[in-house]
Amino acid sequence: MDIQFSPSRPQADTLVLAVAKGSVDNLPLAASATLTAGAAAARFTGEAGGSFESFVDEGGAVLRVVLLGLGSGSDADLERAGGALTARLSISGAVHAAVEFPAGISGESAARLGFGALLRSWRIDTYRTRQSEKAKPTLATVTIVANDADAEWTKLSAIAAGVAFTRELVSEPANILYPESFVERCQHLAELGVKITVLDRAAMTELGMGALLGVAQGSAREARLLAMEWDGTDGAAEKPVVFIGKGVTFDTGGISLKPGPGMEDMKWDMGGAGAVAGAMKALAGRKAKARVVGICGLVENMPDANAQRPGDIVTSMSGQTIEVLNTDAEGRLVLCDAVTWAQKAYAPDVVIDLATLTGAMMVALGDQYAGIFANDDGLADDLIAAGKVSGDQLWRFPLSDAYNKLIDSPIADMKNIGPRFAGSITAAQFIKRFVNEGVKWAHLDIAGMVWSDKPGATWDKGATGYGVRLIDQLVADKFER
Repeated sequence: MDIQFSPSRPQADTLVLAVAKGSVDNLPLAASATLTAGAAAARFTGEAGGSFESFVDEGGAVLRVVLLGLGSGSDADLERAGGALTARLSISGAVHAAVEFPAGISGESAARLGFGALLRSWRIDTYRTRQSEKAKPTLATVTIVANDADAEWTKLSAIAAGVAFTRELVSEPANILYPESFVERCQHLAELGVKITVLDRAAMTELGMGALLGVAQGSAREARLLAMEWDGTDGAAEKPVVFIGKGVTFDTGGISLKPGPGMEDMKWDMGGAGAVAGAMKALAGRKAKARVVGICGLVENMPDANAQRPGDIVTSMSGQTIEVLNTDAEGRLVLCDAVTWAQKAYAPDVVIDLATLTGAMMVALGDQYAGIFANDDGLADDLIAAGKVSGDQLWRFPLSDAYNKLIDSPIADMKNIGPRFAGSITAAQFIKRFVNEGVKWAHLDIAGMVWSDKPGATWDKGATGYGVRLIDQLVADKFER
């Protein structure tokens, strides 16, 4: 869908009149009295995302008119309104919608509404060969009547492109998206100025990444470690902030096989890596004045004759040994080697990992918040604040020596799983053991957030793109020069 901005209303088959809450009057149409009465009868008051649709005779022609509620006009309300516009008109038969603000609006606010509309328009039809005409999208263009929106739109459309890229990666089936093809999908970021580094199995073997490679050894698909570096400071920033994503492109559980029902969902177990890749696209696309590195540990967890067994002991890149009690606790094994490599390669002061790590997190928080664990209060506060602004919300969980002791092993340095309870916390404690002294670190368990079984304000059912806006907001708030 194409979002445009114009100083005047263009010819369009649909007119959208965007109104603030409690301001459903003085509409710029001859039939304004009829529309106002109809809106009142339908109990439309201008609440954010609310809408009322009718048809009027305007200049001798029948015009579809949609009243769209802006609520208070906050950024969140404007995005919700834009998303509602798309949801209402996408398959309605409307082709070109013109959005007008009877009370006027700033260019920045107009761009924010367009942002919500563009986010909600994303869908994946790649594998559909049959679709009824009524199910096909018709809305091709949205023209928003506003001045001076270009600068804000340049930034927001780049973020939307990053979110779309993440949704694409998360949505693809595992026979299409696997470690090698994930890397190929990210190659176009080089055109935006992103430096790409790829480690194959031989390179990781030489580095001693026994934890990550242990997860991958049961799959015919070779593992990859992907690093993407964006430096918008022209070399002024000595150290980057590093984001690391868990990229298990399909997770059967390995020998500790998952139950069959619902296993198809495990194509999105690379949601952390997807978020990191999308965030790198967003940051490079808007030319963020920061130095950022995104790293994706990419594996497939399969149960063949060569697969890792429960009870195996592996040696991580850090030299620490791990007793693998459950091969379905594989994400932390991928992350620990990625964290070690990131610290050796880039010597960062800040490392943040994102992972669809534990079902326990979904039990605790459902699909409203991701969990955050951190060794630094300031970093935790910054991330939580960025989550509130971006809408990718976080809730903090504890770390302590008491939980750490639960993953001690009697025959190795640690085991990869603790007792039944506090599963998300012991997983975080595991990763923490690989973080160097003095490095600020946060772990985001986003298991309940990357996929949704129902539509949201700015996404349809399926991949949400969670994490891209969070990363972008944190970088904008704390790391841009």
